[in-house]
Amino acid sequence: MAMGNAATAQDDHVLTIEREFNAPRALVWKMFTDPRHAANWMGPPDYPSVFHDADVRPGGKWRGRLRATDGSRELGQGGEYREVREPERLAFTFYWDQDDGSRGPETLVEIDFAERGSKTLMKFRQGVFNTKENRDGHRVGWNGSFDRFAKYLSSHGEEA
Repeated sequence: MAMGNAATAQDDHVLTIEREFNAPRALVWKMFTDPRHAANWMGPPDYPSVFHDADVRPGGKWRGRLRATDGSRELGQGGEYREVREPERLAFTFYWDQDDGSRGPETLVEIDFAERGSKTLMKFRQGVFNTKENRDGHRVGWNGSFDRFAKYLSSHGEEA
């Protein structure tokens, strides 16, 4: 019983999102991994990316910066790629820069991309979060980013 409770508690601190994108997997992969494209969709609508750089290979680092649309705040983020299997899987660490210059709690992001005809199914997992509130905040942020990603994809379909 204790094992089950521990697993449930951990599951409460893991974010999972599934989305289907109306684009072939090769294009979805390109838009996720090319920093020139990621900078155009990363971040939720009220905190869009103003900088994104990535060395997409195991051990490579990534950095991003989001800015509130009202200009009131910037948020730095970064991590390291752990797994890169084009075009099916990405795994990387994720942390927020803290106001004192330190790194916030680190989580692991795992993304699998599966072909569904001319579409792509994305299975996203991030965890383990230190609190459910932190998990839920990331759910809002990532879903906002993925909404922007879907719109960006629809305007760049010719780049497959």
